[in-house]
This record gives sequence, C-alpha cells and structure tokens, in this order.
Amino acid sequence: MMLSKLRLGRTAVILVPMLWLAAFFFIPFLVVFKISLAEAMIAVPPYSPLLQWDSSNAYLTFKVTFGNYLYLFESRFYLDAYLSSLKIAAISTFFALLIGFPIAYLIARSRPTMRTILLALVILPFWTSFLLRVYAWMALLKKNGLVNDFLLATGIIDQPIQILQTDFAVYLGIVYTYLPFMILPLYTTLEKMDLNLLDAAQDLGAKPYQSFFLVTLPLVKPGIIAGCLLVFIPAVGEYVIPALLGGSDTLMIGRVLWDEFFLNRDWPLASAVAVVMLIVLVGPIMFMRNSNKEAE
Repeated sequence: MMLSKLRLGRTAVILVPMLWLAAFFFIPFLVVFKISLAEAMIAVPPYSPLLQWDSSNAYLTFKVTFGNYLYLFESRFYLDAYLSSLKIAAISTFFALLIGFPIAYLIARSRPTMRTILLALVILPFWTSFLLRVYAWMALLKKNGLVNDFLLATGIIDQPIQILQTDFAVYLGIVYTYLPFMILPLYTTLEKMDLNLLDAAQDLGAKPYQSFFLVTLPLVKPGIIAGCLLVFIPAVGEYVIPALLGGSDTLMIGRVLWDEFFLNRDWPLASAVAVVMLIVLVGPIMFMRNSNKEAE
C-alpha cells in the first residue's frame, strides 16, 4: 500500500512538467510541423490544409508535401544562414565562457556577504528590458557614440570607426546579453567544489595551472556544459540583436525565419526552417545529457 502511494506520488510529480511540456512545446511543435508539410497559398491562413473534404464526391483527401524541406537543402542561402548562425553562436559562447569563468570563480571564492552583492550585480541586468539594453548598445556603438568619443579622446583613433552594424557588434551584444546564463551555472558548480582537493594537489607537488586543469576543470565540467548550452541554444535563433546591432550582411536563421513569416508570408517554408533548426539544436542537448551521465 505504501509502495503504491509512493509510486503515485512520483507519477504526480513527473506529470506536472510533462503536461507543461505537452502544452507549450510538443503541441506547438506538432502544429509547426503540420504547417511545414503544407503548401503556401494566398489565403487566411496562408497555407493549404492537410485534410480536405470533397462534398461533391464524398471523399476525404490527405495531402502532404516535403518540397519545403527539399528546397532548404537545395538552396545555398538557407545552408549559409544555418552555418552563419552556428558560427556566431559558437564564437559568442566561447567568449562568454572566457569572460564568465573568472567572474564565477571570483564570486564563488568571495566572502558570503560580498558574494551576495556580486550575484545581485550579475542578475541586475535582468531587471531592465532586454530591448532597452540592446538599444543602449546602439547608442554606445554608433559613430558619434561614447565608444568612438572615448577612442578619439585617448588618441587611439583619429576618426570615428564603424562599430555598429558589424559582426563585432553582434558578438558583443550576444555575449553581454547571455553572460549571466554562463556565470550562474559555473558559480553553482564552483561554489560546491571541495577546496581540500586543491590543497591535496598542492601537497602532491602540483603547480597552480596543473591543479586548475587536473582538479578544477573536471569538477566544473557540468557547469561549463550547462552554461555553454544556455548561451549557445538561444544565440543560434537570436533575431533582435542581429537585426539591431548587425548589418544587412549579417545572416542568421532567426532573421531568415522572421522574413519568411512576415515579409514573404511563406508560412510552410518558415515552419520547415524552424523544424530543421530544432533538429540541429537537439544534438547539443543530447551531448550535454551524455556528458552529464559520464560525469556522474
């Protein structure tokens, strides 16, 4: 009796997130996948139905097309958009890790009172609108912005340089925006790390850099993987930052998705783009899952 109640309780606990995923992920994904198998039409909604009833002949037709997916693989434009998105997301994730790791290490090794203040400073940007922060970077990076003014005043440059509407501005915006998502998982793993292991490594003759690579890095691996995924996955589909900080030649799949939905009104092709992007992102998620199992 007690065992059955325990199983019922576990099922109830698991059921809540499963229902949440079904309502807000699986069902919307099925809707998008259904649209990707349709044909674009000048209608409302702008795609053909998969099931259609012919009242005159009294039969039901089921029509799907995979032409949208074939077009994605045949067109160089979409392949370039996927590769460019992966490249920008990967480089941004690398620099977020490079910047975030020392910050997380500093917070984890600080006094408890100071640690609370530093964590608050990391989370503080979330209190401001995401769009407002991106607009602030536009003001800073434009030709007559504060960055160019500072470089001119210090004599580093003799005339304003183009920073806004470049790939550098996109990298800067993504790293700045998603840096807290890198710092927090790293801080969690670093804060739980047993410092006696570092003392033991030092007693055995290990130098500081050897202790870092042989002790600290393996123990922080789950945090690194989690932080990288939390930055990489949303960065791949980012639209706002490339649209506002990037140039016309900054090609990312989120921007392509927006254009197909709202400019070209080709919902089936846009849905196919979204489905393929989701499949591409499943790889890193599975990698994280396998890595975490190996770490355990």
